[in-house]
Amino acid sequence: MASSAERDGRADRELRVLVVEDELMISMLVEDMLAELGHQVAATAASIEDARRLATEGDFDVALLDVNLNGTKVDAVADTLVRRDIPFVFTTGYGQQGLPNGYRRWPTLQKPYQTEQLGEALAHAVNRHAATKRSLG
Repeated sequence: MASSAERDGRADRELRVLVVEDELMISMLVEDMLAELGHQVAATAASIEDARRLATEGDFDVALLDVNLNGTKVDAVADTLVRRDIPFVFTTGYGQQGLPNGYRRWPTLQKPYQTEQLGEALAHAVNRHAATKRSLG
C-alpha cells in the first residue's frame, strides 16, 4: 500500500539526491524537477568513474541512476549503494530488460518521466528503505 507521501509524489522531508546521468539536458531538467519537489542535488555524475567515486564517498540520501552511462552499465554503482545502505531509483529508456541483473524489482522510472513520477519514485525508494530498516531493527 502506498503511503500518503508516495501518493502525493513527495518524500516526507527534503532529500539530498545524487544524480547519475550522462545527458546534460536531462541532468539539468532533473535538477529543476528536484527543486520543484523541494529536494536538492547533492552531486551529479556523468561518467561511470565519477558515479563510482560519489557512490563510495558522497553524502546524499538517495540516488537517481541512469542505467546506461555512455555505454557502461551502472551495476557497480548500484552494488556500492546497496553496501552503503543508500536507496536509489533507476532511470532508463530501455525498459526492464535494461536493468542490471538482480535489480529488476528496484524502483525504476521509464524515460521520459514527469516531475510527479520522479517524486513518487523517490518517495517509494526512501519509504521502502525505511520500512525495511524498521522490520530488520
